[in-house]
Amino acid sequence: MKIKTTTAKVIFCASAFLLSIGIVKVHAQSNANASDQNDLKTTILKLDKQFWEAYNSCDLDTFKTFFVEDFEFYHDKGGLISGLSKMMKLVESGLCGSENPRLRREVIKGSVHVYPLHNYGAIISGDHQFYMKEKEQDEKRIEIAKFTHVWQYKNNQWKMTRVLSYDHQPAPQNTDKKEISVSDKLLMQYIGTYQAPKTGTVIVSKKENLLEIKAGKMQAIVYPQSENLFFHKQSPLTFEFIKNENGQVIKFIVRENGAIAEEAKKI
Repeated sequence: MKIKTTTAKVIFCASAFLLSIGIVKVHAQSNANASDQNDLKTTILKLDKQFWEAYNSCDLDTFKTFFVEDFEFYHDKGGLISGLSKMMKLVESGLCGSENPRLRREVIKGSVHVYPLHNYGAIISGDHQFYMKEKEQDEKRIEIAKFTHVWQYKNNQWKMTRVLSYDHQPAPQNTDKKEISVSDKLLMQYIGTYQAPKTGTVIVSKKENLLEIKAGKMQAIVYPQSENLFFHKQSPLTFEFIKNENGQVIKFIVRENGAIAEEAKKI
């Protein structure tokens, strides 16, 4: 059976009209959702900032207000901590213990993202770094990691129900130093056994086109900054090899943040 031309036109126009209404409606919803998401992001970022300010200052009264009672904390190194009261005891004796080094957390700019969580709240995730300050010593950047926090909106309040802290790694050090290429012949001059007053026996060997330094449980790959100066990327250490007037390597000097920490003589 054939549909009359006039009828077909009516059906086509009606379909086009309904489709256009649908497009307008979806576009309006999309704009509304975008607005809601922007508001959500602003709220969560503000709460996140307040939370970490309490963390860094050990303001425990404020710190605990950000969590629900059955809060869970997942840490890739420490495992699971269940319950707010248990976590607060650990924070009081650890992070905020009077005799312990003080930790400071700092977000890595540009890494933070906020996502809506339907009928629940929001998720925030990103990368951060930690600094440690011991008594009478300068603050040191010691670790980088990733974080994910789950926020719940309930009874007109925002609180965290789950926190994940993972992918903890030593913070890159000596980032101001640039690696150069040196010959295998030069590296061969430095390999051997050394003796240091504090560290004891130190073995310097060649690993591919770099030097490897071993002392007890310590094992470090070091990179050439110049022909006789090497640096470690995972700690603020540098190693300067010293030669005598005959061009023979006699020792190396270890510096930490520029200050001499050890001297190892070649044996």
